[in-house]
Amino acid sequence: MSLSSAISNAVSGLTAASRGTEIVSSNIANALTPGYARRELDLSSRLAELGGGVSINGVTRMVTAGLIADNRLAQADVGSSRTVTTYHAAMEKAFGTGTEASSLVQTLTDFESALASAAARPDSETRLAVVLDTATALAKKVNDISATIQAERSKAEKAIGNDVARLNTALEQVAKLNAQIVTLSAQGKDASSQLDARQTLIDSVSDIVPIKEVPRENGRVALFTSGGAILLDGTEPARIGFSAVSSITADMSTASGALSGLTLNGKPLGDMQHTMFNGGSLEANFAIRDQIAPAYQQQIDAFARDLYDRLSDPAIDPSLAPGDPGLFTDSQGAFSSADETGFAGRIAVAWAVNPETGGQLWRIRAGINATGPGSSGESTLLDRLGSALSASRSPDSTSLSAVPRSLQGLSADLTSAAATNRIRTEAGAMQSSARQSGLQAALLAEGVDSDKEMEGLLALERAYAANAKVFQTANDMLDAILRLT
Repeated sequence: MSLSSAISNAVSGLTAASRGTEIVSSNIANALTPGYARRELDLSSRLAELGGGVSINGVTRMVTAGLIADNRLAQADVGSSRTVTTYHAAMEKAFGTGTEASSLVQTLTDFESALASAAARPDSETRLAVVLDTATALAKKVNDISATIQAERSKAEKAIGNDVARLNTALEQVAKLNAQIVTLSAQGKDASSQLDARQTLIDSVSDIVPIKEVPRENGRVALFTSGGAILLDGTEPARIGFSAVSSITADMSTASGALSGLTLNGKPLGDMQHTMFNGGSLEANFAIRDQIAPAYQQQIDAFARDLYDRLSDPAIDPSLAPGDPGLFTDSQGAFSSADETGFAGRIAVAWAVNPETGGQLWRIRAGINATGPGSSGESTLLDRLGSALSASRSPDSTSLSAVPRSLQGLSADLTSAAATNRIRTEAGAMQSSARQSGLQAALLAEGVDSDKEMEGLLALERAYAANAKVFQTANDMLDAILRLT
């Protein structure tokens, strides 16, 4: 081997050691940086006809594509399950537990107890006033549950808009990073930082919808949902559209045209096409807005109707004509089965029994449409009202099963269902979170290990010193020859 070749080999070794030191220092500096992938220098021996030595082929990001893909799918599952669990927890809180003073079950119990107390002393205006107060509290509780359902629908609507905006922004940024990576690769430069940024961007929106990444030429990637929607494949990302409304009422739905679905590149998506975006928080919020919350609304509307029907029967209160409202009304009017949707938000105690609205307390005892107070000791109507609530009957609403039960039994069933839904979805959310945590831990294990990096740094230090010694020795030998001349 000639001295010039020896010097060339030593220089290539020094260059490789220097570049390796730069990479190790970057790894150590970014040991705690989220989204940073550990780098390794890719080396190969230089061909003999080129003089030997070492060639730097480039820098390799140490990532496992399959693990990243699994983690993104798990993120979407967590996003979906957490969103639904949070909603069911809000509904459980709205209904309350049986032991809470403000729960639906306890509020109904208080009303039934007030009726029984007033029936024992029908001449007591104080006890009749308690009946009015507890009836008002019961109506307000039903109103509040309905309001919570619609507020949660509005919250889901806003979340959909936010998710769509986040997703569109991320897709635009990924497209820009794709272009930068292609340019840097063509120039032979290291694009690792851009690759890190792109991976972090895609990860950041994987809770919205499950995203699949497909490699393309020159370092670009294409993005698809697991359901097959094309998010990015080329230079221009897809544009997802959504028209949010500020507030939602019980009668609003996509079928009525009051609520929007998604559009893809300006084209509305049908129900089947919507399934392409299933699997993350986006789908979960649509499910809350369009399916889960309306189902709760149907149930509380049916409860309100059953309460109304039980106490508006002329057989219970002879002062009522067929079709007249009883103690409870639909915004002070008669209820129609055609208007059941949203009735829970409109049910109210009749003004006829409330002194503050020009009514008389004695009508609770004598009858809603009674023309006079009658006998102060008459408890027949009060007894009938209490019996009507406790009677086992099948609800008229088709939103509930036809199983006969008391109103208290119905309230307990609705409350129990809300709690069961929360427990069931919470268990699913915990499983999803545990799986995602395991995958995240596996990803972190692929990250920077400072101890190993320091070992590598020491090896680079020795390699640099050895190559420097070769360079110095070859140079000294060359100088010795030159001195002879």
